[in-house]
Amino acid sequence: MRPRLLVPGAAAAAFLLLGVPASAADGTPGAPGLGDSYYPDAGNGGYDVSHYDLRLKYQPATDRLEGTATLTATTTQALSRFNLDFLLDVNEVLVNGKKAAFARTGVHELEITPPAALPQGKHLTVVVRYSGTPSAVKVGKFTAWQRTADGGVVAQEPESAAWWFPSNDHPRDKATFDVSVAVPDGTQAISNGVLASQTSKLGWTRYNWRSTQPQAPYLTTLAVGKFEITTDTTSNGLPVVNAYSKDLGDLLAPAKASVERTSEVLDWESSVFGPYPFTAAGGYVPKVPTRFALETQTRPFYSPAPFANGANVSLVVHELAHQWFGDSVSVKNWRDIWVNEGFASYAQWLWSEKEGEGTAQELADYTYALYPANDPFWTVRPGDPGADKQFDGAVYQRGAIALQAFRNTVGDKVFFETLKGWTAKNRYGNASVQDFVAYAEQVSGKKLKPLFDTWLFTTVKPSAAEAAKAGIGKPAAKARALAAGKPAQPRSWKQIRDALAAHQH
Repeated sequence: MRPRLLVPGAAAAAFLLLGVPASAADGTPGAPGLGDSYYPDAGNGGYDVSHYDLRLKYQPATDRLEGTATLTATTTQALSRFNLDFLLDVNEVLVNGKKAAFARTGVHELEITPPAALPQGKHLTVVVRYSGTPSAVKVGKFTAWQRTADGGVVAQEPESAAWWFPSNDHPRDKATFDVSVAVPDGTQAISNGVLASQTSKLGWTRYNWRSTQPQAPYLTTLAVGKFEITTDTTSNGLPVVNAYSKDLGDLLAPAKASVERTSEVLDWESSVFGPYPFTAAGGYVPKVPTRFALETQTRPFYSPAPFANGANVSLVVHELAHQWFGDSVSVKNWRDIWVNEGFASYAQWLWSEKEGEGTAQELADYTYALYPANDPFWTVRPGDPGADKQFDGAVYQRGAIALQAFRNTVGDKVFFETLKGWTAKNRYGNASVQDFVAYAEQVSGKKLKPLFDTWLFTTVKPSAAEAAKAGIGKPAAKARALAAGKPAQPRSWKQIRDALAAHQH
């Protein structure tokens, strides 16, 4: 995937749209952010969302979106007011069936004041009626909504929800989703989960998508346009829905040659990581100019550009591995991005190993040799890279080396037991880098913190002695020759170079 860094909160003059009732003085305001060290304004405090029901109508010709979002939640403190993250125009807000005051504050904060204070532990139903032109809403020069020739697409990280529905936008507050979208007849609407129903009336077709497992707001996607849709099932019968823009041209064939292998890849990954955590799967390839992919839950987004040189199954392996690492087991805070990207990148190395295109060990040795000690690659700490380096290549590649070092240290049996146990223990939850290290120590019975500190938290290249201790960099002569472009075995090492190149996306 490629990053779009969350826009930090900025002070702005609040404008009050409705009067604030005096009785709302009871309780205290929910925090306008969850205190993430990278993005303090991400998410909101004071409540926990359990479900989003989005009823939308979208006109591709004008990029006009109208919607009613219903959020069911529970208060986690006595609330005088609370915030949602949102950017479109709001027409009305109801809290537990009664009109509530609302104001726009900061960059993306919708501040809501109910007619009476809400006690802790109270069930909360929030209805927000809104409209707008998503592609025209920009923060700085950025918009998460990509307009296409026949519709629009929203898929971005670490934020995208604010462009099309109000939410508590942090991975720590997951919820289930119903996404119902009406579009002109002849146009399709693609979202997460299972297509529960599809109806047509008065020139409009409504698609009703349902996600019944916990899902982070940024992992919720929407694509409207004219698509070729294919269906399949995994070996255990899960529905697979893939969609391809009808104007992909020459890129359609390699895109299908990649994404149509989704069920095969999921069957293999389930054998490595444990049971697939969701009830649907698939992927979609819209006609957009971007070059990244994103692990939107159950239905990854793929830009067409990564298929320009032919099929790219490795990319599909990466995004589907995220269904375990990133979607089911999500970050506690965005600094924990390694628990997403390191594992998804290592899944590609395991696929390469399975396909005979270079083992994970060879890829780790090559990567270690490729970057000299003075390369900036080694200054990025995958375990806490900083917001500006959160999606740096080192998080992916150096992060994968760390897992090979762990594998070498504990052996294959314990290594793969740890992966399966980790995804089971933390299913539908959140976890940190430190949580993984502690769990790995528990399963292996070894003290592993020094190993992970070396590969995830230092800002220098691990020495040859440190690398050798972790089984990285051997055979050193072959790895150095490869990095210098003088491989001793051209055919096999070319496969390794090609396999590694396929992982840069």
